Amino acid sequence: MVPESLHGQSAYRVTLFFGPEPVEGKSDVQACVFNVKKRSWKAGIHVSVEVDHEQLSRLLYQLQISDRIAKVLMTLAPEERQASQMRVPDLFAQAVAWCKLDLCLEAGLAQEHQCIPSTQFVSELEQSVGDRTEYVVAYILSELDVAPDYRSP
Repeated sequence: MVPESLHGQSAYRVTLFFGPEPVEGKSDVQACVFNVKKRSWKAGIHVSVEVDHEQLSRLLYQLQISDRIAKVLMTLAPEERQASQMRVPDLFAQAVAWCKLDLCLEAGLAQEHQCIPSTQFVSELEQSVGDRTEYVVAYILSELDVAPDYRSP
């Protein structure tokens, strides 16, 4: 899926390479790696986007993502529901990482492989994810192949 996450960032083509994965030496941090290609670049780069578990947990709770997703998953067969529920934390981390990457793209990104540490864009990320709750929910439901027939509380 190519999310609609890039507000006006059509100069970039971004795809999720892998993640979330634990970050070596940082037990409370996980990262998603993205391939980023700007139209004017001859080649793309890898950008590792780190987010710490505490921030992910706080955002998940504040935005009540689990409750919203659970309502939709109740329409699935029990075995499908359980498998989908197990994927939600990883998909949520991916959506949050997309939001953080968008912040980096807006700030400008050098054409070099890089890591955006968990300590960068902390407050901005919380604001961005809060503003883009519908995107986060839609991303998760899309990745689960569940029809996005949901209503905001």
